[in-house]
Amino acid sequence: MRKLVIVLLSAICLVLLGFTLSSFIQVFHYNLSAPADVGSTNKSGYRLILITQEMDTPFWDKVEYGAAKAAGKYGAELEVWGSYGTNQEDFLKYMEIAIASKVDGILVQGLNTDEFNKLATVKAAGNGIPIFTIANDVPIADSLRRTYIGSDHYKAGQMIGEQLAEDLGHKGKVVLMISDHQEDFQSKRLDGILQILKFYPDIEPITVVAGDTREKVVAATNEIMNKEPKVAAFVSVTANNASAMVQEIGKRAQLSRFHIYSFDDSPEIKTLLKEKKMSGIIEQSPEMMGELGVQLMVQWLQGETFPLKYEGYFTDIRLLKADELP
Repeated sequence: MRKLVIVLLSAICLVLLGFTLSSFIQVFHYNLSAPADVGSTNKSGYRLILITQEMDTPFWDKVEYGAAKAAGKYGAELEVWGSYGTNQEDFLKYMEIAIASKVDGILVQGLNTDEFNKLATVKAAGNGIPIFTIANDVPIADSLRRTYIGSDHYKAGQMIGEQLAEDLGHKGKVVLMISDHQEDFQSKRLDGILQILKFYPDIEPITVVAGDTREKVVAATNEIMNKEPKVAAFVSVTANNASAMVQEIGKRAQLSRFHIYSFDDSPEIKTLLKEKKMSGIIEQSPEMMGELGVQLMVQWLQGETFPLKYEGYFTDIRLLKADELP
């Protein structure tokens, strides 16, 4: 019995020795190079998030396209998150998730609210995550955002003001339709228009607060046309109000009687312009915004662009008139 146990133990030892020798042979047979870095195809390795309130709109699709193109060029990982129909609750939730995920940088449509500014200042800045606003800015002091990439909205307002003065022959009444949400871009557009019109004492600007729903815009448009029948021009300072405003004007009178202007960051604006229902719009450069935003973020993270321009990096704008279209 004892001899049998010894034989069995010897056999087990021989088998284990065989496996050990086989493993050594395999180790020395193969090239023992270090495993490939997961991010080796990613030149920068940075994870960036682009967040907007207006997913799947023509304007933001172009921002996303430009951002994705730059991310590919600079080897960054880009994710696009956002809400639909200006849903602020979901939008802010996405910001909070991005910050909690410890991403390297956030490109975000600015929202001038206490909740947004608290996320940007306390949570993002506290975690060392840079915030770049894109297309819509917020005040630096309130948000501690690092920079802004987008249109110079004050200059855009000036361009419309100059065109209105020419259209009206330097006299007449102009309705400036605004939302009751005082976003930074709206304030700057309005200030730019008024800054130009103040040089024309015979032009009377009438600022109308219309709210941010179609029903409120229709009601406000109807009310001002009843009150001021001699109005000669309309500007939808917040482009999302333009369609409802134009529709109501068209019910009351021939649209060709009025000079009507807005901006191109609404899904319906280009259609209204092509149909000659508007006189002109400020055309922006959303693809350039996305591309420049990612480029600056990667370069800043790599220490190549420091300090950033706190006032922002302005992308191209131009006044596009309906009579210039084919």
